[in-house]
Amino acid sequence: MKKGLEFIFSRMVLVGLLVLIQAIILMGAIWKLSEYFVYFYGLFAVISLLVVLYIVNKRDNPSYKLAWTIPILLFPVFGGLLYLLFGLQTTTKRFKKMLSDIFTKTQPLLKQDDAIIDELQRLNKDAANQSNYLINNAGYPVYKNTTVEYLTPGEMKFERLKEELQKAERYIFLEYFIIQEGIMWDSILEILVEKAEQGVDVRLLYDDMGCLNTLPYQYDKKLRKLGIQCKVFNPFVPALLKMHNNRDHRKIVVIDGHTAFTGGINLADEYINAINRFGHWKDASIMLKGEAVWSFTIMFLQMWGFNSKTEDDYEKFKPHVHHQTTFESDGFVQPYGDSPMDKEIVGELVYINMIIKAKEYVYINTPYLIVDNEMVTVLTLAAKSGVDVRIITPFQPDKWYVHTITRAYYPELIEAGVKIYEYTPGFIHSKTFVSDDEMAVVGTINLDYRSLYLHFECGVWMYKNKACLEVKEDFLQTLQVCKQITLEDTKNVHWVVRATRSVLRLFAPLM
Repeated sequence: MKKGLEFIFSRMVLVGLLVLIQAIILMGAIWKLSEYFVYFYGLFAVISLLVVLYIVNKRDNPSYKLAWTIPILLFPVFGGLLYLLFGLQTTTKRFKKMLSDIFTKTQPLLKQDDAIIDELQRLNKDAANQSNYLINNAGYPVYKNTTVEYLTPGEMKFERLKEELQKAERYIFLEYFIIQEGIMWDSILEILVEKAEQGVDVRLLYDDMGCLNTLPYQYDKKLRKLGIQCKVFNPFVPALLKMHNNRDHRKIVVIDGHTAFTGGINLADEYINAINRFGHWKDASIMLKGEAVWSFTIMFLQMWGFNSKTEDDYEKFKPHVHHQTTFESDGFVQPYGDSPMDKEIVGELVYINMIIKAKEYVYINTPYLIVDNEMVTVLTLAAKSGVDVRIITPFQPDKWYVHTITRAYYPELIEAGVKIYEYTPGFIHSKTFVSDDEMAVVGTINLDYRSLYLHFECGVWMYKNKACLEVKEDFLQTLQVCKQITLEDTKNVHWVVRATRSVLRLFAPLM
């Protein structure tokens, strides 16, 4: 009873009701106008037609265009106006300009060591091309003098994170999509408070939408009273605004400039299997030590500067400032970020490039498989060309409709030779790519439209790094508890389910 009342009066439910009321009022107003058929229907139809012409000629993803065009044509009275109100609405100019100014100002701090890229060029032209793409289009350099430790499942990351936080002497930066009070966060918070009392500069940035149902309202004020500097990214207001789509989905920890964590693991108990929500939660993260941590430091300070409206002396946070000795080197390491504020879909193009360049295999872990035509094309082309393409998705969904769309992609991929597996113990949340024992990516970027087009994301591309083989070995071990999906499995489904999948897939870009 108590839990039910808490849910009913939770911030998420209250905000949802306010948004729903706005939507009902808007639809009612449009419907009322439509009663004056002679006067308004023709006008609405013309508006919808012009909107469709506008959408068709935009430089958007074709799937996104189709997802809007069909409902507009089916419902000309509502469709065109709804697109003008929500589909056309972009992030505010002020929001975009502030971020752009910060990124432009900090870009000179991310300088590429030419000797490193020259060495990579001599070793492997394909790897150098991948790295050059990130340097030239995302602005993030490739490093050596860095070691990477692959951490899976979440319990392992949790223990290593606590160990490293205890070692902090100067500063701790944390940036997370989801934080929830419980065993994981409470134990980390205890360390953060202790470090803040010791004079360590502790800063936390969390996404308001991600924490809408996991943290109390104005939780940031509580943390500031505990000595932790805290900011909330893109605070959610109960209004029908498209800018709410742009969330900070990154998971970043930086400690004293020389140690960093990233990956799929948020700070909530299901990520370490302290509670059971969707069966066993399988996730992956990595820890970096060395010069490549600088890119994560810049990523955090960019977002911190945007949210705090303050400027830091970036130089005092560099890796060698608080670590005088030489860092051990293990292959090539290139952290990178992806922003929805530019027209470059960095996360997707890194994945596509890895698939295209693979010669022997590509192994992929992803919780969601909701991809555009370009990704479907490269996956099927690689499989048809003889590359061993394998993808692991969850068996137990966290969102039924997302899982339904994921399964809608199975038939055409399997027909082309892509091998699909579902993680039978529960839910796999890892976002990893590995190919040919040489290249790997671990990060926050899902294979869905939100991650690839709408969210702030991050990842780490690696070449000739021991973590690449660790990602591969983990994938192969995970296969042992997975069920391979056959083409017969995809056909042996009730027609209602198949119809639902088809409809949901059509509107996937809008979800």
